[in-house]
Amino acid sequence: MNKKVGVSLQDLAVEDILEVKTEANISNQLPMRKWLYAWLLDPHIPGNYQKGIDKWIGILIVVNLFSLVFEHVPAVYEANKNLFHYFDIFSVGVFTIEYFVRFYLAPEDEDFQHRKNPRLSYVTSPFAIVDFLAVAPFYLQAFIPVDLRVLRFLRLLRILKLFRVIVPAYHEFVGLNRGRSFRQKMHAVVFTSPYGGKMHDFFQTFIGIWVLISVFAVVMESVHSVSYILNVEFVILDAVAVAIFSMEYCMRLYCCVEEPGFKGAVSGRFKQAKTASTVVDFLAILPFFLEVFLHHLIDLRFLRVFRLARLLKLTRGSDATATLSRVIAREWPVIAAAGFIMLLLVMLTASLGYLFEHEAQPDKFDNIPNSIYWAVITLASVGYGDISPVTLPGRVMTIVLALIGIGIFAIPAALLSSAFSDELIKERNALKAKMHDILADGQIDAEELVFIRAEAKRLHLSAAEINQLLKQVQDERDTKTDFTAMPIHSIAAKPDLAVEHYKNLLGQIRQLTLLTDPVEFDEVAKAKDSLTRTEAALWSQIRNQN
Repeated sequence: MNKKVGVSLQDLAVEDILEVKTEANISNQLPMRKWLYAWLLDPHIPGNYQKGIDKWIGILIVVNLFSLVFEHVPAVYEANKNLFHYFDIFSVGVFTIEYFVRFYLAPEDEDFQHRKNPRLSYVTSPFAIVDFLAVAPFYLQAFIPVDLRVLRFLRLLRILKLFRVIVPAYHEFVGLNRGRSFRQKMHAVVFTSPYGGKMHDFFQTFIGIWVLISVFAVVMESVHSVSYILNVEFVILDAVAVAIFSMEYCMRLYCCVEEPGFKGAVSGRFKQAKTASTVVDFLAILPFFLEVFLHHLIDLRFLRVFRLARLLKLTRGSDATATLSRVIAREWPVIAAAGFIMLLLVMLTASLGYLFEHEAQPDKFDNIPNSIYWAVITLASVGYGDISPVTLPGRVMTIVLALIGIGIFAIPAALLSSAFSDELIKERNALKAKMHDILADGQIDAEELVFIRAEAKRLHLSAAEINQLLKQVQDERDTKTDFTAMPIHSIAAKPDLAVEHYKNLLGQIRQLTLLTDPVEFDEVAKAKDSLTRTEAALWSQIRNQN
């Protein structure tokens, strides 16, 4: 997307700007094979099922990989043998249908349609060979009466089917980064930029999936019955996750100097290392290395729970988190004041609770610090019931403070809600101001398209809202056009501006006929012979129309 190709607004729909999925325009009069290919496999027709098919096939491949891993865990596999078998049948069925559909539609595929024998060319292509090997072990086991368990490892080849999506993305990435250095290419993969393309999206998705897998493993590891069975698998999975996260951390530090504001071989990387997102990346891998190198000095198993901090890595791609951070920073004085009032109220409530209930319940209200727990639960209107007053003054105080707590505890939530809404409005106004600059020349180039798509995604704007915003900006720009500052040839080059300029001039002439004394005007025009006969006649005609 780094080419400066201008597209006229009149020729570009909002759906094209936002890359919104539209209904595929495929004629029903096409031959059956062409019609099927257009709907199922053609990557150039927006709105068909091609992307959806690739997506669900990819998910099925990943699930198959996990299924194969758990098949080698006897405690899991033996108890669910039938489920594994049925899932394998389902997967093989889907992959077989996909293989024969691609075989049948090969003459319509642009990669094979110009070959002498398109279907034979497809069968011998690398992707088709991988597709065949992905299902071959199942059919060999079903029809050949021999033990073919040694072929089960061939099912791992199903993961290679993902290259059908990765290879086109790689070619796109190579094209976008032709002539750039290795560090710049790595920067395009790790950081958001116009050079990343789909490879950047795949990288972020890959890291996000491993974050979820790692966190799920940490959660399940706390279940003793599961941990006992899958202890070795959890250790291996954690080691793989740490290796991936460590690689990402090093890549981010290595190429961060390509980011604006992080220049400098040492200072730039040190500045990057101090950012919140990079600190989270460091904390995601720190417990593993501490436990590996220091386990013989101190028991560090308690650090394993801190692996849940990896979940914070997902906030890097969250625009909502960034907006909330700005809101908190902007409204911090007000939030701090509300928090101070809440703290005072909690201390007052805890003190009164201790005063009224200590003698009646010395085991529960034994001191003020322990009463703070009861105070917070009461003011927050949670009321677990494990600690409750039994004296009349204590119960009256609880009723009053519970009612007060509803309002006091709602203040921060109301502040954040209002400030969050104001922040979104402010950002949309900023986008509107940027639109004025984008529409100044009546065209949208590639970089401006990337900006609009990114902002629309970040602000959760629909196609209708962007269309309304574009129309509003266009109308404001047209009404505020300063024709006096434009040369006449620039106005004449654009018919729409020429019409507006003509209407503007006619309006000024009409105002002149209304404000000028007609008798004096005619006397001066005749005395100095300033107007031709045609000009005088046109003046009279406009004046008579008013």
